[in-house]
Amino acid sequence: MGVNNQRTEVNNLSGAAWLGVGATVALVALTAYGLAVHPVPKVVGIGWVAFVAMAGAALLGVRTGFDHPRGLVWGYGLASGMMVTSAAVFLVPPAIGHDPTVGGFGVALGLLAGFAAHTLGHRALHLDLPLDHTALEITAHALSAGVIIGVVYSSMPALGPLLGLAIVSHKGPAGYAAARRLSHQGKPVSMLLLPASGVGIAALVATLLHVPGSPPIQAAVFGFAAGIFLHVAMDFLPRCETGSEIYDLVGGSEGDHALLDRLRAHAVVSTAVGALVVFGAWLAVA
Repeated sequence: MGVNNQRTEVNNLSGAAWLGVGATVALVALTAYGLAVHPVPKVVGIGWVAFVAMAGAALLGVRTGFDHPRGLVWGYGLASGMMVTSAAVFLVPPAIGHDPTVGGFGVALGLLAGFAAHTLGHRALHLDLPLDHTALEITAHALSAGVIIGVVYSSMPALGPLLGLAIVSHKGPAGYAAARRLSHQGKPVSMLLLPASGVGIAALVATLLHVPGSPPIQAAVFGFAAGIFLHVAMDFLPRCETGSEIYDLVGGSEGDHALLDRLRAHAVVSTAVGALVVFGAWLAVA
């Protein structure tokens, strides 16, 4: 029984690596097809920025090691701060502007759909899958980001690249934090190539489908996107409370409680810095 379990685990780890490689190859093929048949340079550029950001940050996370939870706090804090600001500035206003009621329902639907996906996604832990829970969640987020980017740019091609880049701005910090966790668990970080490629793959597929761009549809798309990303941002918030992942890393001794207090300050500062990064990008092109 133990030998069979070990073989299954090895096969899963090998399958995870191959999934990442296969997704990267698919992104390359879709990029070539998209540029040759239906030129979409903005979507291609955004997809590859997301890939390089997550893959590069994951490599940095592996080399940094897992010796202190402060890196995890900053990775999650930067990601959540960027996502909250991006959703509030780049997604909510267009949703309300196109159609306030439909946009509002879209935000509500996105928040509830994000909660449902996150909650029901825990059932995947009981399945014999080649990806662990961390990689599955990040892959789902990456695919949703890609679909949103593809739909928005296919129906509003005049948009500049800032919106798309803002939506994927959290991919670097998220890849860094996920890589540190996977490395600590002895799992192949190469599985993160799947979510890294997922943004571009989903964006290019959605772009090639040519979704119509009427105001109600745009309001629904932007609203749903805002809701999804606000949910994901709240999920990324670094929590330093009893029972949290960071608490488990720190431990529960008296001295560790003092460390948790310091990490709470890092959590607040990191989310503020993430918001300021997006604000600075907006100032640069405003």
